[in-house]
Amino acid sequence: MKLTSNPRLPYQMSTERERLSAPQGKPLIVHIVVNIEYWPYDQPTPRSIVIPPHGKYHVPDLPNFCWSEYGNRCGMPRLLELFGSRKLPVSASINASVIDVYPSLAASVRDAGWEFIGHGIHQKSQGETSSDESTQIRGALDKLREFTGVAPQGWMSPGWSETYDTLDHLRENGIRYVTQWVVDDIPSWLRTKHGPMISLPYGLDLNDSVVYAIEKHSSAEMSLRVQQTIQCFEREIASTGQPKVLTLAMHPHLSGVPHRVPFLEAIIDTLLARDDTIFMAGSQIADWFSQQSTPPEFAS
Repeated sequence: MKLTSNPRLPYQMSTERERLSAPQGKPLIVHIVVNIEYWPYDQPTPRSIVIPPHGKYHVPDLPNFCWSEYGNRCGMPRLLELFGSRKLPVSASINASVIDVYPSLAASVRDAGWEFIGHGIHQKSQGETSSDESTQIRGALDKLREFTGVAPQGWMSPGWSETYDTLDHLRENGIRYVTQWVVDDIPSWLRTKHGPMISLPYGLDLNDSVVYAIEKHSSAEMSLRVQQTIQCFEREIASTGQPKVLTLAMHPHLSGVPHRVPFLEAIIDTLLARDDTIFMAGSQIADWFSQQSTPPEFAS
């Protein structure tokens, strides 16, 4: 049996990929993803900003719960205004429970025209809240569809988590693309038991959870990374003609706080000023890719 790196997609260097035509002739594709989550008050928080005295965590974990809660109360209005005033397409990776817990927030995102991406029920690891993962996924997607009137096309597993069967369950439930397979700067085809699905590029190094919560950099770090990423992409686009997807993945409790919003505004306005750049939501990128790339015949 041939040894492969993973069961979902064949290995290829980026230089071996088929060449894609840039959408509207603009090879730098910007995908804004805002992760909107509910961290249950009566459960351990998925991440922490404050370590408790003596390192002993307890529930309720008030400072870390409030970290997220502040984002949904104050950070989200800032992000809605920032992207709304510039009329930009945004993908909202959203816990289904947000619809009930933060109803005015969910309604504001829907009314702003953001694309809803499935993100589980609560902010917990995939498969953690139910012994039946397929039922859990279906419940989250049904909740979003009932609220928006549109079946979600995309999915981002909470915390990038997956079981060995997650992609099969997602495709079976109508999901066209996922964002947790962070393997390339352009979309890729993934193998599932129910047919091919698309992996969209996402941000690890350009994710505010990594930059601010994990690596704990200063507020200016994201601007520097975006600037350097664009410079690298410019060289590669010029030499190969291959478009690139620049995903800006963020959370309201991280990018929506007062000392970081000005940096985010500057990043967005710099990108808007470029004549080689186009902003697209997740399903738009999936459409662009699928219209010119045929799913491969995956070997058994």
